[in-house]
Amino acid sequence: VWPFHTWLPDAHSEAPTAGSMLLAGVMLKLGAYGFLRLVIPLFPDVWIADVSILGFVTNWAGIFAFLAMLGVVLGAFAAFGQTDIKRLVAYSSVNHMGFVAMGLAVTALAYGQQWLHGTTEHMQSAIIATNGAVMQMFNHGLSSAGMFLLAGAIYHKTHTRDMTQYGGLWVRAPIYGGIFIFTSMASLGLPGLNGFVSEFMVVRGAWSVYTWLTVIAMIGLLFTGGYILKGIRAVLHGPFNLHWRDYRLEIELREFIAIAPLMVLMLITGLAPNWILNVINASVTHILTTASILGGGM
Repeated sequence: VWPFHTWLPDAHSEAPTAGSMLLAGVMLKLGAYGFLRLVIPLFPDVWIADVSILGFVTNWAGIFAFLAMLGVVLGAFAAFGQTDIKRLVAYSSVNHMGFVAMGLAVTALAYGQQWLHGTTEHMQSAIIATNGAVMQMFNHGLSSAGMFLLAGAIYHKTHTRDMTQYGGLWVRAPIYGGIFIFTSMASLGLPGLNGFVSEFMVVRGAWSVYTWLTVIAMIGLLFTGGYILKGIRAVLHGPFNLHWRDYRLEIELREFIAIAPLMVLMLITGLAPNWILNVINASVTHILTTASILGGGM
């Protein structure tokens, strides 16, 4: 969550490929899971408590939604400015986890109201947004792990992460290029792939609750497309750098075996998400609808 993200790019820069895949794919979600399972249920009244900032009255859930929006927008801006491929993917995680935070902000507001009053006008929106947030955790784990694997694969062969030193690698590594584009499009949120489903659900759920913050976050999606396409252009397109003419740049069999299951899940989840969404929805609905039983709205 912006602005507590500054450690992440440095951690990914120093970590080996497997470490980056584990950090982005699993560990980055632990904070969001903790919010959903512990922080929101244990402190429901705090999230809806009024807060006055410069004369503007909101609540802590609204502040969290504002930070989530900044994570989406500024994460995309920061990613666009990178030349180190691993730092680009790291900042993309800030961007994508902003959608998780946005969904959880809606969760916190609805849960707090349900706990205190026994009812909330945002229940349906919260269920949709929370489903999207949890699914985004899963989807980001797939796409970011795949992107870090691809970043590590090309670094293993060239011993540089500077994208300005690549250029035109498609002609020497077409299979790698195809996988790179596929995984990048999943990260971008292209319809038909996994990222679209979860981001759309978060936007749909948050729209009626935090309309303007959601609008600004959607504008941030334009810059998400910008840094994804910039990365594809820098790595695969343009004139081929003759420095790599004697290097074997194509993806290796072991690397393909590692990323193939991720690609299959990206496609299946994008085309038929109910296989995992039904599981998520059962837990999310239970958490939100039982808030009044646990709280003062009983």
